Amino acid sequence: MHFSAIERVPGDPILGLIEAYAKDPSPVKFDLGVGVYKDAMGLTPIPQSVKQAEQRLLERQTSKSYVGGHGDAAFGRLVSELVLGADSSVLQHQRAGATQTPGGTGALRLCADFIKQCLPGRGIWLSDPTWPIHETIFATAGLKVSHYPYVGADNRLNVAAMLEVLEQVPEGDIVLLHACCHNPTGFDLSHEDWRQVLRIVQRRHLLPLIDFAYQGFGDGLEQDAWAVRLFAAELPELLITSSCSKNFGLYRERTGALLVCAQDAQKLQDVRSQLAFIARNLWSTPPDHGAAIVAQILGDPALKQLWVDEVEGMRLRIAQLRSGLLEALEPYGLRERFAHIGVQRGMFSYTGLSPEQVKQLRDQHSVYMVGTGRANVAGIDATRLDALARAIAAVC
Repeated sequence: MHFSAIERVPGDPILGLIEAYAKDPSPVKFDLGVGVYKDAMGLTPIPQSVKQAEQRLLERQTSKSYVGGHGDAAFGRLVSELVLGADSSVLQHQRAGATQTPGGTGALRLCADFIKQCLPGRGIWLSDPTWPIHETIFATAGLKVSHYPYVGADNRLNVAAMLEVLEQVPEGDIVLLHACCHNPTGFDLSHEDWRQVLRIVQRRHLLPLIDFAYQGFGDGLEQDAWAVRLFAAELPELLITSSCSKNFGLYRERTGALLVCAQDAQKLQDVRSQLAFIARNLWSTPPDHGAAIVAQILGDPALKQLWVDEVEGMRLRIAQLRSGLLEALEPYGLRERFAHIGVQRGMFSYTGLSPEQVKQLRDQHSVYMVGTGRANVAGIDATRLDALARAIAAVC
């Protein structure tokens, strides 16, 4: 038989958590595993700005034809301005351009194939830990994957160790950096940390790839772009992957982009020709609906302001959940132990809980999170912070 030698691949552990959570009959269960934003009702909402943009598309869109290898031109222009800044000199000098992709994951895959085909022999360096899909995407593309330290066993950001290893990275290699809201730890670099990384990148002639999946969920839409814009202003070449899944709530629409900054306009076109060729062999042309929604929102001042307010509301809710959990842990004498939760940014927190404690939380208290202790803070029910704190105290 043709398929007789094919073995079953173990299921994704996070998807397994979804199934286990769904089967749990407990009326007081917590879903802190899956990386999606949830509102006060426990739902992943469609922003009103998105609903209004969709209604406009329904009324005005006249074609479902292909959008081309680089996707919707308006989407590409507006996302580039969102990421790099509307007054970016890089954009003004036509040194940067965006290629629309099926989600941020698609942008990473396009980037991986671009590195393999156009920058042969280059390895890529990932933080330890990082988003698990980073590991598999670049390894599957045939790149040598290495790691630099980021958060250690003591659940602390170790910038000194990170910089020490980056100083040893072979010249020309690619370094993947998280722009903000580091996944899975929630620990972000300070401005001075970023400046130190930039100096090493310049000195070692490294090529940064900045994964920007959570713009607006850390300190704000503009603030979260600080490091990206610093690198774009100071370096001749840069790769950036952008996702619209979280800040636009377009998880299932698969909307993202790979932004490239090149030394000049002519070289940018050379690079973009390669990206279009590679994309042609991956997905031909990208899906349009999500990108059309984003273009509608960012291209209309009133809709954009509504969206900005909605993103800020999501960001503030996550921040309030972090501070609320720390307050709820205080009566149990655990506020100081978990103080890092208040320092971290974005949806995720490396709680510092051990795999055994995570298992006890799931089995004894119906609290579901990833085995590493990574929790999706946005999944916390603000009305039941005391119950969550009591469960955590019971396993600590």
